[in-house]
Amino acid sequence: MIALDGVVRRYEWGSRTAIPRLLGREPDGRPAAELWFGAHPDDPSPTLAGATLVDVIDGDPLGALGQGVLGRFGPRLPFLLKVLAADTALSIQVHPTLDEARAGFAAEDDAGVPRDAPNRNYRDANHKPELICALTPFEALCGFRPPERTAQLLADLDVPELDFLGELLRGEDPLRAAFTAILTHPDPGPLATALAARVADHGGDELRGVRLAAADFPGDVGVVLALLLNHVVLAPGEAIYLGAGNVHAYLRGTGIEIMANSDNVLRCGLTPKHIDVAELLAITDFSALADPRLPSRDGTFDVAVRDFRLTRLPLDGPVTVEDAGPLIVLCVEGRASVGDVELAPGHAAFVRADHSSPRLDGDGLVFVAGARA
Repeated sequence: MIALDGVVRRYEWGSRTAIPRLLGREPDGRPAAELWFGAHPDDPSPTLAGATLVDVIDGDPLGALGQGVLGRFGPRLPFLLKVLAADTALSIQVHPTLDEARAGFAAEDDAGVPRDAPNRNYRDANHKPELICALTPFEALCGFRPPERTAQLLADLDVPELDFLGELLRGEDPLRAAFTAILTHPDPGPLATALAARVADHGGDELRGVRLAAADFPGDVGVVLALLLNHVVLAPGEAIYLGAGNVHAYLRGTGIEIMANSDNVLRCGLTPKHIDVAELLAITDFSALADPRLPSRDGTFDVAVRDFRLTRLPLDGPVTVEDAGPLIVLCVEGRASVGDVELAPGHAAFVRADHSSPRLDGDGLVFVAGARA
């Protein structure tokens, strides 16, 4: 059992209070968007011994990861665990499948696109599915709303500038057609402005995501894209899963996020960064998503990929976690212990695979992150 400190990542969309208060610190006025726990090469978690989790894994990959994870993913931790705290919207984005990431990464390397170039789509050869479980009420855009419902909302709003979208949403392949028309529109700013003015007074709760997008990024193409997407409000303990091809954006709130260890993000709105329309159209899943929430089973959120799973575990005394590891156990409330490692809120422990099935104790709330190898 190895005690880990998180690494704070400061992005302008981050909350100035949520993560400092979790850590028991006074806010310093700067945004603290994410608190990372893992072995991502950009910001690996430090240990009390002065090494990082990358050093621990590199020193004994088999003992740290176990044969299953090592054989499937190589000598690296396949997931990254975060506390994420958003005060303004993140970019609307899509992640590729594993095959798409491998092909895109190789193609951009072959084309000589520098890996740090602002127009680079694929930073690595891995996919980036992710899941977020709310700690506070958490708002997001997640997946396409059924097109017939969006067409009805448009009719009710009566925005003449968007009449073309209503027609597309009632036609063939409606979501692809509408998404494409928005992203390729020669002047989306007036569309976004007209929509924002209308939803300010007539949008209802279902279009709150459009209002938030318009407040954060006035005139951005993402304001119109938000019209196509489900607005989700998660209660604490509820989660959404963002698989490959899912169009999504986090809007407000604090949650625990787990993802595959990748930086592959293709943005399509609410951002000044590069937008590659052709690649977005190639990797986006244009299926409607009627219910974005992912239910848990006994607190565990199992997903379709093997890179990670997440368990929300309230503690009221000792419990043994029957898992072969490796694991990261993060305390978010009260006090917890993992073996002989004591955890306060905002602190974590890494459980090596050769110390599997750890004994947890305490009175509070922890999240247990692992792989499904």
